[in-house]
Amino acid sequence: MKIVTKNLSVIKKYLEDRRRQIERRLSSIKSEDPFNDTSRLSDNAATDTEAREEVGHERVEAIGNELVNQLANIKRVLSKIGIGKYGYCDNCGHKIEAARLKAFPMAEYCFSCGKKKEKK
Repeated sequence: MKIVTKNLSVIKKYLEDRRRQIERRLSSIKSEDPFNDTSRLSDNAATDTEAREEVGHERVEAIGNELVNQLANIKRVLSKIGIGKYGYCDNCGHKIEAARLKAFPMAEYCFSCGKKKEKK
């Protein structure tokens, strides 16, 4: 299974677009963190306000961590494309099924290895 250059360029463009979207979202999510508001340090907010700020901060942290993980995966796949290793299982080295890559372009494992990883 040699990935057709046309398909590879479509996948690469999709991943590059997605990378830019995630980078923009990461920048914007940081501004939503209530802990970035320095005026909150000098106020004596009520307990419920403090709780809301804590929950807001944890939400921003969770979303940010997920976006960072997605960004790392995209960069990993783009790197594999760049060195000609895209489409090969990270576990066994066999080719990842074309249907699997079409459904999930960032697939790391072939179907068989993916099933084994899920069981663990």
